[in-house]
Amino acid sequence: MNDLANVTLLPAKINLKHHLPPLKYDYAALEPNIDSRTMILHHDNHHASYVKKLNEALENFPDFRDCSALWLLLNLEKIPKEIRDAVHHNAGGHVNHSMFWRAMRTGAADEPKGLLREAINRDFGSFADFKTQFEEKGGKLFGSGWVWLTCTRKNGGKLEVITTNGHDHPMMQNRFPLLLNDVWEHAYYLKYENRRPDYLKAWWSVVDWDQAARCFERSDSSVEELLEAEDEHLLPKHRQ
Repeated sequence: MNDLANVTLLPAKINLKHHLPPLKYDYAALEPNIDSRTMILHHDNHHASYVKKLNEALENFPDFRDCSALWLLLNLEKIPKEIRDAVHHNAGGHVNHSMFWRAMRTGAADEPKGLLREAINRDFGSFADFKTQFEEKGGKLFGSGWVWLTCTRKNGGKLEVITTNGHDHPMMQNRFPLLLNDVWEHAYYLKYENRRPDYLKAWWSVVDWDQAARCFERSDSSVEELLEAEDEHLLPKHRQ
């Protein structure tokens, strides 16, 4: 596997402003586990705000306006200092939320199958043990952030559960994301109030394990291929 830390990344040109990707299901499709009001506010307000503010931050910096959100997030040291924090927060919010919507579906299977299931059993002992660790780490994360199932870019592609604060991304730590859950309060507070553990437990019912398996299958691709695959989800269908 290529190591992200040792690869010189070139800007991935999108030639279009960053946009809010549409959901692949209705707002109410994930009820009762995630209510429609939360989905509307989360997608149409919170995620849309990250996209809007990212475009605004880049407006006066033409050298970076056409770079993909994921490239910006992984190359923060190249971003002008006056917009670096805004790009960090908003590009991260855009990338992470875009993956979060894809991580869920209606009529989801209860458990993963195939190679991903084998890897989970190998690295966590069992699927039940993995779920316990995922819920515990997500529940204990202080403040706002994300809990992830990731694959390392070395050591044989070991699976790990990690958390990130704010809108950081596992690829900033040389790990490739397979699955994520949002533990910012806006993701669950309307329905679950301060009961984050209840939200984490209920969320399993809407996990798209097929999507996680597809991520796992490409986790040993080159860094450039991984970036292209992730960026593809952030672009309009009419990309140039």
